[in-house]
Amino acid sequence: MTIRYYRRVLWGLLILLLGLMGLAIFVGRYPAPIWMPLQTLLRDPLAQRLVLNLRLPRILAAVLLGMSLAAAGTALQMIFRNPLVEPGFLGVSQGAAFGAALSIVGLGASGLVTQAAAALCGCLGLGLSYALARRIRYGGWTLRLILAGIAVSALFSAGVGILKYVADPLTQLPELVFWMLGALWGVTWQETLSILPVTLAALAVLLLMRWRLNLLALDDATAFSLGTAPARERTVLLVAAVAATAAIVSVSGVVGWVGLIVPQIARSLLGADGQRALPGAVLMGGAFTLVCDTAARTALSSEIPLGILTSLIGALAFSILMVTPRQLAPWVSKR
Repeated sequence: MTIRYYRRVLWGLLILLLGLMGLAIFVGRYPAPIWMPLQTLLRDPLAQRLVLNLRLPRILAAVLLGMSLAAAGTALQMIFRNPLVEPGFLGVSQGAAFGAALSIVGLGASGLVTQAAAALCGCLGLGLSYALARRIRYGGWTLRLILAGIAVSALFSAGVGILKYVADPLTQLPELVFWMLGALWGVTWQETLSILPVTLAALAVLLLMRWRLNLLALDDATAFSLGTAPARERTVLLVAAVAATAAIVSVSGVVGWVGLIVPQIARSLLGADGQRALPGAVLMGGAFTLVCDTAARTALSSEIPLGILTSLIGALAFSILMVTPRQLAPWVSKR
């Protein structure tokens, strides 16, 4: 793979993402199913308000969702040297789900309160995983963090189950279940702009440090001999990945498979080098979730939860990638 090939792929992905964003503005069920003519947008005040107040913030949120999960997934998979790691791996997604459930059931709140509770508990999930990993007496740091993440995720999942059990079956339970399926149906400019600073800052950190991922994928002794500070740099990348995930999940709900499958597809196209795979994954993640969200709001007369479509498409793509295991984890065969 030459530098020209990488540039052509990245530019192609960028053009594809921008084109899909432009098309998504005209795709919807008003004024007719599937497509809004340009003349309608220019002349119909209702169509203009719909695009400005509903579709544009939702399109931006969908792109941020895909970019954040894909970037976090790529960074985590390289840091932990495991192609099956995804952003919810450290208890972040499960913690965010518990925070939202607690807000809906315990506080009867919605909107910004639910968003804040989800983000707070998502960060709490990372803190608990880190604290528990430091207490484990055996194995390396990566193994301990994996085990701690599994335990914390299970605890939060049990908490969500309890909240489902005590929720009002007529009002609270449907809202809770729909949020956990993942959707962007209620996203407004206020919610999108509230997560924009955190997600952009986290993405900037991940992209600026992408060239360090290749070194951090090595063992600590080798990485240290090459001039890195493995513990400090891994912590910075972990915080950035978790911050982006917690912020976007607090708005979208739990959307699975994006952070798992998109990085693997990016590596199959661009190789295992984090300098090139991470930008490719960011662009592919934004395009993937935008396509899924557009289909979710237009395929049927009622909203299809976004998490269902991403899981369906992601599982099919993952099944295909499993047939070619060398593309699943290009760096594993070199170890």
